[in-house]
Amino acid sequence: MDRTILIVAHGSPSDPEPQEHALAKLADKVCASLNGRWRVASATLAASGQLEAALASHPDAVIYPFFMAGGFFTDTILPSRTPKNVPKLAPFGQSNDLPRAAAARLAQVLDDLGWDAQATGLLIASHGSAHGRSNAAEARAFAAKLATCIPMREIRTGFLEQEPALQVVARDMGQAICLPWFALNSGHMTQDVPAGLHAAGFLGPCLPPFIQWDSTPALIAQDATRQLLGKDAA
Repeated sequence: MDRTILIVAHGSPSDPEPQEHALAKLADKVCASLNGRWRVASATLAASGQLEAALASHPDAVIYPFFMAGGFFTDTILPSRTPKNVPKLAPFGQSNDLPRAAAARLAQVLDDLGWDAQATGLLIASHGSAHGRSNAAEARAFAAKLATCIPMREIRTGFLEQEPALQVVARDMGQAICLPWFALNSGHMTQDVPAGLHAAGFLGPCLPPFIQWDSTPALIAQDATRQLLGKDAA
């Protein structure tokens, strides 16, 4: 055991402690998935001093961004708050295993509901951004990869902070499932996504954010291991 994987997420500036606690629980599960191969720690950007304290405690840390896309937080904020020599892996949302894991989760939901995939629409609810293109581009790329893994009737992608807006895209979908493309159970998940679905008259089930998926700890463990081994070999 010679490395620490430091899982970093955005967190909640207005109420940081619940997200810190949730991320710490996730880190423990990732560590269990790794069978002690590496240490695993966590910190949110929103909790004052937590990232800096984690780096001080784990000077060997490699940062694993628990974000759905690269962009402002991974490319600007993280580098500004970490020493230049701290390695940073690609974010969770770019994991090659994620579309297959999402397809497996959807297949289970469809089976539970007694619905056929080809008769069911899929709505991907994403954050988007009024100031950058990476979040929307990566959400759409995920949707395209997911479409090759499970034959849904259609897949639509709607956004909270850019066009096309979630409450517009979600209209008239009939039998459909919503898959939120969010890492944490933040205010976007508890307020904004439900409000958009309600405004659209969307009546289908809505999956939880990825931090609450049973498969997420193993996904992070696999992805971080693959990336770390690649860096070591380079």
